[in-house]
Amino acid sequence: MNQPVDSPAIAQAATLPPLAAGATHHHLGTSPETAHWGFFDAALKPVLRIASGDRVTIDCVSGNPEDLPPAGSGFNLLPDHLAVHKGLAKGSGNHILTGPVYIEGAEPGDVLEVRILDIRLRQNWGWNIFRALMGTLPEEFPYFRRMHVALNAERRTATMPWGQEIPIRPFFGQLAVAPRPEYGRQNSKEPREFGGNLDNKELIPGSIIYLPVWNRGALFSTGDGHAAQGDGEVCGTAIETALSGTFDFIVRKDLKAKLPFAESPTHHITMGLHADLDDAARQALSQMVDLIAARLSISRDEAYQFASFVVDLRITQTVNNVKGVHAMIARELLQRG
Repeated sequence: MNQPVDSPAIAQAATLPPLAAGATHHHLGTSPETAHWGFFDAALKPVLRIASGDRVTIDCVSGNPEDLPPAGSGFNLLPDHLAVHKGLAKGSGNHILTGPVYIEGAEPGDVLEVRILDIRLRQNWGWNIFRALMGTLPEEFPYFRRMHVALNAERRTATMPWGQEIPIRPFFGQLAVAPRPEYGRQNSKEPREFGGNLDNKELIPGSIIYLPVWNRGALFSTGDGHAAQGDGEVCGTAIETALSGTFDFIVRKDLKAKLPFAESPTHHITMGLHADLDDAARQALSQMVDLIAARLSISRDEAYQFASFVVDLRITQTVNNVKGVHAMIARELLQRG
């Protein structure tokens, strides 16, 4: 049986911006009492209540028991990961999610602004699998395969089993509020208007994601840490790993949204989510046209033409049943005057 290994500090936290006046910095660890495994549900009871403007550092873990590295590998196992495996019932999906966090003042129809301030590795390894009849090329790879990857936080690299190093760029695949109550329990695999398994690699520290609120308190959860991922997440998983993130939460009553949208340090981002990739692209582009028109005070006709010059459509992921496309425009191009 795998045993936990004492883990040194895997990465130093970034220098964080000052807290808003009167705000509190909370810490939410992962445990059977603070996590839910494989699903979202508006009926879940919150594990933490905060005020709008508060900051939360949230610890997350990733992987089923069979995804852990073998004994003697030299990889560190987190005690909270093993505790979750032992003490928490698994739902229909595979993602272990920390939360939900209740944000005071959030009501249906609002937007939750989530500022991603810091992301750090919690362990020195990640895992990747593909499954039979899944992924982007199911006919070519009709079987199961798993591999483990060494992670070096100081060098910000991952080492492939064949010795090659690649850069890492950690981000959370799952960023979500609770779904509409009438949806009931939802598998954690499919991203929807409440967010969830977006797998958008642009959401690094310095980014902001805006999530439409469907329930009182918003009920935010996160998890599905990725050390590195290409657009598409083509085999079905990234370099999956355990992360800790620090977030500021702000209730926005001045914004309205039907789907998540975001800002990275360099770009504005709109998102489309649909089983058909063409429809996902249309959703992302339509929202981007609206954004351009509003920011530049031009017509939608003009915004549509401008988008053809400067907007990039990128495939977010093709492997979660509901596929993702995100549209990106450089931030400086929406500054007029």
